[in-house]
Amino acid sequence: MQLLEIILFLMLSAVALGWVARHFQFPYPIALVIGGGALGFVPNLPQFPFDPQLLLVLVLPPILYQAALLTSWRDFKASIRPISLLAIGLVIATTLAVGAALKLVVPEIPWAAAFVLGAIVSPPDAVAATAILSRLSVPHRVVTVLEGESLVNDASGLVLYKFAVAAVLTGTFSLLDASAGFVGVSIGGIVVGVLLGRLFVFIHRHLGDTFIEVLTSLLVPYVTYIAAESLHTSGVLAVVAAGLVRGRYSPEIVSAEMRIIARSAWNLLVFLLNSLIFILIGLRLSEVSGRLTQYTDGQLFLYGTLVSVVAIAVRFAWIYLATYLPLLFSRKARRRSPAPPGAETFIMSWCGMRGIVSLAAALALPDFLENSQPFPQRDLIIFLTFVVIAVTLVVQGLTLAPLIRKLKVGTDWSGHEEELHAKFALTKAAMAAIDEVAAAEKIPEVIAERIRAEFAEKVKLDMPAGEVLRGVSDPARRLRDAAIKAERRELIRIWRENRISDDVLHHLEEDLDYQESRL
Repeated sequence: MQLLEIILFLMLSAVALGWVARHFQFPYPIALVIGGGALGFVPNLPQFPFDPQLLLVLVLPPILYQAALLTSWRDFKASIRPISLLAIGLVIATTLAVGAALKLVVPEIPWAAAFVLGAIVSPPDAVAATAILSRLSVPHRVVTVLEGESLVNDASGLVLYKFAVAAVLTGTFSLLDASAGFVGVSIGGIVVGVLLGRLFVFIHRHLGDTFIEVLTSLLVPYVTYIAAESLHTSGVLAVVAAGLVRGRYSPEIVSAEMRIIARSAWNLLVFLLNSLIFILIGLRLSEVSGRLTQYTDGQLFLYGTLVSVVAIAVRFAWIYLATYLPLLFSRKARRRSPAPPGAETFIMSWCGMRGIVSLAAALALPDFLENSQPFPQRDLIIFLTFVVIAVTLVVQGLTLAPLIRKLKVGTDWSGHEEELHAKFALTKAAMAAIDEVAAAEKIPEVIAERIRAEFAEKVKLDMPAGEVLRGVSDPARRLRDAAIKAERRELIRIWRENRISDDVLHHLEEDLDYQESRL
């Protein structure tokens, strides 16, 4: 009964914090980190016992998988250089800088344990940033780089985290072995993810039941993660690779009904997992803070401020150097990729909010070493992780939108233009399908003309077909069905030809899904 009460308490807390975020119109991770931290200091709250390693496996795979499903492979591949510089180079630089800063102010902490904190806070979480950026229609390339970075940097940060934790547990570390291991587990994880992604695509084609398909899609990230970890490769990269592979085939193999149900199921699952991890760290925060008696409040404030400032400053230094340094010394680089506007560079540097990956990694720290000694400075590492997340989410997250308006970052209209062209192409395909079916089945011209007008009006009024005129006769239904299927085939064709982005594909695909469901 007590477990049920705790679960109900967590769900009610998630509902309340989610409502606060929606009511005040800011990304819900900000409400979760503030509310979760406040809950930790409410007296007599029940404690929820959990296995930290199990929590890491429970939370990370579905969140990363959903992000990979919605990531454009075309845009990801086109921006692979800046994404790699941020997701690998910046993660390493942040790990080293934060670890060195912590060692400077807390000399008694081992170097390996200091680098554990650096690895934990090295990967920014783009959930809050992209939520704000997408609402303000900033240039698409900025969102693409941030989303691509958030996919890969989780993997690189967690690989460094595991090596640092292993160094603390064993007391030994070899840079050569760690580098070789980093490459090996990364490549291995990608291979496992691609193979399992293709396997699940093959399986999906032969399921034929909506609810089984949805359940299978929820199992994919967990099966992929566990399989990769069992083979001693990167489970995170495996999940990302599987998501990218399946996302590439999803428009062709997924039915409209399955996509509607799965979209809701995934959004609910990810929100619940985000809420769970933030509330759990909040409940643990008072316990952790109470054990840090060897430090004064002033010292903890100093440590938290220093680590947060270093994490933010390293991102600024890295992005500005990576953006402008090659252009100073290479004329070829200037011709190939001219410098982006300074406002865009600043906004990308400011989008360094930490989130759920850092929280889950901090909670997953082992309590004891192999010799049964306590993990060095575990409570301090967890406390500083929460401080960095709170500072970056609240300070950077709440100021991001005003900064974008202040700097007058340009509005990106390319997606709107692509969508407009795609709608005309889809309407043309629908008209051809209507004429073909009407002629083949000898459907009265008055019905065919009514359905043609309906799909033509859809483009003019920008509303789904079926809202303008709702014919209930079988001939009208068959014509609508043929037209929608023709639109879907045309949408996939122009997407395959790289004439529209994945964002436009998903938006129009959702419209077609609801049109088909109404039939």
